Amino acid sequence: MHRARSRRIVPGTDHSTPGHGRAPGSRLTAHSNGKRGAAEMGLCLRVSLPEPVMVDQPPAQQGDPLLNSLHQRSLLNGKEATRVVLHARGQWASKAEFLLAVAGQIIGLGNVWRFPYLCYKNGGGVFFIPYLLFLVLCGIPLFLLETSLGQYTSLGGVSAWRAICPLFGGLGYASQVIILHGCVYYIVILAWALYYLAHSFQAELPWSHCNNTWNTESCVSFGLNLTANASSLPENATSPVMEFWEREVLRLSSNLDELGPVSWKLALCLAIVWLVCYFCVWKGVKSTGKVVYLTATFPYVMLFVLLVRGATLPGAAQGIIYYLKPNHTRLADPQVWMDAGTQVFFSYGICLGSLTALGSYNKFNNDCYKDSFMLCLLNSGTSFLAGFAIFSVLGFMAEEQGVDIGAVAQSGPGLAFIAYPRAVAMMPLPQLWAVCFFLMIIMLGLDTQFVSLEALMTSVTDLYPHLIRRGHRRELLLLLVCIVCFLMGLVMVTPGGLYVFQVYDHFSCSGASLLLLSICQSVAIGWVYGAERFSANIRDMTGYSPLPVFRICWKYLTPAVCTATFVFSLVCWAPLSLGKGLVAPVWATTLGWLLTFSSVSLLPVWALYALVTTPGTLPQRFQRLCSPTKISSLASHSSARPYSPALPLSEKPKEQITDIIQDHMT
Repeated sequence: MHRARSRRIVPGTDHSTPGHGRAPGSRLTAHSNGKRGAAEMGLCLRVSLPEPVMVDQPPAQQGDPLLNSLHQRSLLNGKEATRVVLHARGQWASKAEFLLAVAGQIIGLGNVWRFPYLCYKNGGGVFFIPYLLFLVLCGIPLFLLETSLGQYTSLGGVSAWRAICPLFGGLGYASQVIILHGCVYYIVILAWALYYLAHSFQAELPWSHCNNTWNTESCVSFGLNLTANASSLPENATSPVMEFWEREVLRLSSNLDELGPVSWKLALCLAIVWLVCYFCVWKGVKSTGKVVYLTATFPYVMLFVLLVRGATLPGAAQGIIYYLKPNHTRLADPQVWMDAGTQVFFSYGICLGSLTALGSYNKFNNDCYKDSFMLCLLNSGTSFLAGFAIFSVLGFMAEEQGVDIGAVAQSGPGLAFIAYPRAVAMMPLPQLWAVCFFLMIIMLGLDTQFVSLEALMTSVTDLYPHLIRRGHRRELLLLLVCIVCFLMGLVMVTPGGLYVFQVYDHFSCSGASLLLLSICQSVAIGWVYGAERFSANIRDMTGYSPLPVFRICWKYLTPAVCTATFVFSLVCWAPLSLGKGLVAPVWATTLGWLLTFSSVSLLPVWALYALVTTPGTLPQRFQRLCSPTKISSLASHSSARPYSPALPLSEKPKEQITDIIQDHMT
């Protein structure tokens, strides 16, 4: 017997499955016209219904009818409540908006400053072997999994996992915590880039000479050939670009224990970037979908310009040779495979919930299968292309200074704020190329930041639709999130802020936590929900089934590869190096692990909570929690979606029929 529950019915309103409209048999019908008139007078019809069930067929009506046109009447204390209109959840205005939004999310700074360096460091062209292997076995299958999950359920990262596999609902919560951590520290990079951009309009780039107030006597200008003049260089010689970065931008302290006061210049840059992010997201996909036309395409223009300029510089060919020259012996190094795996997970935005949230705004019959392939190809192609733009310039800089390219090749912030600005300062018209480069850095990071913020807001709003989708509450909640994240980020614009940034970057979005979430995702879809069932869901949306290899990956290959990589990452763990011989102190490492566990601990916490609160014997609880469910936004009068245990999935979808309609007069 199905457990019945009461539910309010608004006559004349389509009550397809709340929140996503994915269950074809969830429409409720009343067979008495007399009941309609009674309800319009403010009476409450109560209907006894079975728990809604996740089905394997597409719905009869797509979209989000309940949230698009819901006028709910309720009786509070015997009086009729005010009619409340919930704002529409929204959809992408076009397919291009979805593609650009996802491209903006996954194509970020890591494609420019991490992938090329990893190729150079790990054997040049042979690095593509482990990279492509991880991409095929883990990257593309998980990318398709998350995107199609969002499109099928029309729900954000949290609600989608609670609906499709309640026992693994912690996956959604963990991913949102990781996004929140990322929003706090990732945007600091944009503040640094904005600071550099503001100084790029000066008649002489401040990091190109040693005549600034912050320069020391050890500063050596670029014009000197370091090899030929090594004997005449002062002890502990530094470059003007290094002193600009450490003494002017960061005002770097000697260790993590000396945070120091907030730099008001960087704080202002941080506030400006947060303000831009707020207005990119404040109207949901309506505003996000328009902004990505600029932020997702402009970096390609700048990348192409820098590529052409770099290819014409002397020494560019030598730099590109270093970038791609194969060294087959590097394949025997396990660290090369680890680097390839972590690069795939970081660059594809896997396990962050953002792909699920972005996919949830698609039309139900959108071809998410082809979209996933196209976006993955675009992401990896951009990384490969960026390598030519970066190493052509590094080759030029190495030739100008008379040093090996290994002395100038760097990864991460060192490339963006030290190596590349130094190379730009040696070019003709350095201001032009500096502006182009830092605009590209800002655009690459900006769309990643605000699309992640949009994914976070989507997940929270889908959890509390009645509380947030009314009036200007979403905009106010977004403002609160931005202010809190801004205040938390202020610690990273202090003299010791770079060290805090490194701790956040290393632990909060660590490869180990992403790998653990990937394993759980594969198990949840491949074994609990069922790879065959999920493949059928994709067929319902696209009209054809994905290749059988995807079912094999979801069940066997992806969890196996992720597990092996996860174990290896734990075995090879080493204390975090902060640069200049500094190692993160014990308290910083402890804080870092707390950041890691703040996300992954939600997996067992949620599973335990669900087991405790689900009625029935222990086997019955597991059966319900391992079966799909719908989380009804009208199941109670609370502002949040209540947890609703699942019933076993029937072999074929059946109409949910109204059993009893009774009038309740107050």
